[in-house]
Amino acid sequence: MPIIKSAKKRVRVTRKATIRNSKTKRALRTAVKAFQAAVSGDKKAVAGASASLSEAHSNIDKAVKKGLMHKNKAARQKAQLAAKAKAAGATVAPAEKKTAAKPAAAKKATPKAAAKPATTAKKAPAKKPAAKKADK
Repeated sequence: MPIIKSAKKRVRVTRKATIRNSKTKRALRTAVKAFQAAVSGDKKAVAGASASLSEAHSNIDKAVKKGLMHKNKAARQKAQLAAKAKAAGATVAPAEKKTAAKPAAAKKATPKAAAKPATTAKKAPAKKPAAKKADK
C-alpha cells in the first residue's frame, strides 16, 4: 500500500478507471456478440441485425473515445462487421443518411441577410509617442 499522498490518489483514480473501462469493454463485447448471433441466425433474426450493427458501431466508437481502442482498430472492426452484415443480407444504413436527410433546396430557399450599408472607414488608433531616452 502506498504511503505518499499522491500515490494513494493514483490508486483510487486507477481503481475507478479500471471499473469504468471494464464496463465499456463488456458492453462492447456483448454488442458484438449480439450482432454476430443475429447475423448467423435465421432470416427473421437477420432483419434485426441492422439495429444490433448500429449498437455495436456505437459501442466501438465509445471505446475509441475513452481510449480503450485505437481508432484504426475500431475502423477495421466496424468494416468487418459491416461486411458480415452485407454478406448476411442485412440492410446497412450508413450514418451519413441522418445528416443528409435535409434537402439541399432548403438551404437555397433561405434568404441571405441584407447587405450592410457602407460605413465610413474607422480611423486607425493613434500611435503612442516614442519613449524618451533619459540622459545622465
